[in-house]
Amino acid sequence: MGKSIDFCHLLLLLLLCFLVLPQQGSSSSLFDRNKDTEETVASIKQEQDHSHEVHCSRERSRAAWKVIEEYLMPFVEQEKYQITRKCLLHAENDMFRDQEQHKVHMDINDWQCGYCKKSFRAEKFLDQHFDNRHYNLLNISQSKCLADLCGALHCDLVMDSKLRKTKCNPAAASRNRHLCESLANNCFPSNAGPSASHLHELFLRQFCDSHTCTGGKKPFSRGGKKRTSIFYLAISILTLMLVPLFYCIVYLHQMDKRKGVQDLRRISNRNKSKPS
Repeated sequence: MGKSIDFCHLLLLLLLCFLVLPQQGSSSSLFDRNKDTEETVASIKQEQDHSHEVHCSRERSRAAWKVIEEYLMPFVEQEKYQITRKCLLHAENDMFRDQEQHKVHMDINDWQCGYCKKSFRAEKFLDQHFDNRHYNLLNISQSKCLADLCGALHCDLVMDSKLRKTKCNPAAASRNRHLCESLANNCFPSNAGPSASHLHELFLRQFCDSHTCTGGKKPFSRGGKKRTSIFYLAISILTLMLVPLFYCIVYLHQMDKRKGVQDLRRISNRNKSKPS
């Protein structure tokens, strides 16, 4: 009797082994297949991400254009000079220019994409949207990276108002000065007329002279675009509000004065009409 029970137990164990082992093998193979699929998808995604990677800083390109717009273009417009396409400072040489022009700043925390009208809470999120959704609109083949000119244009001064003082590197200052002077020669040839000659000289004083470790000369020494100060705007608005109020007070005062004179005349006439 006991031997028959042991034999039954042995049969049950064998059946369980046959049932469990194939399942473990199939589950392990399924896990391996899933792992291989995940790695393939990850590699494809990585290739797609790197397929449209642009090695140009959007932020520094934006800073370079800000410097051009504020500290150079007012003088170019004043001279009525046309910057040619071969000049690296030309707007069409900025690969991000079209995208930057399609930014709509609706409110403080409201930015909108001019291509698809999608809204974002901050400009950096809109920049990421451009990189992910509208990267095909970048003119990479013909446009240049404006950020490469930041050394000559002092972009750091407009990117960080609390710029830390660092030790001057003579080699870097020399490279930036050489780049700056080459921009002046290519964009404003001194032999291309009075306007070009004047802008050539201005560009050297405005941007190039300060690329030195001796100190004494500051960038943007000729000034830039005139900005309307907040104080001036506040005074103007306050004046517009106070002038009508002043005339209103004067008018009411004159009315009270006339009314007082009329009352005095009425009292005087009433006293004269009384019998003595």
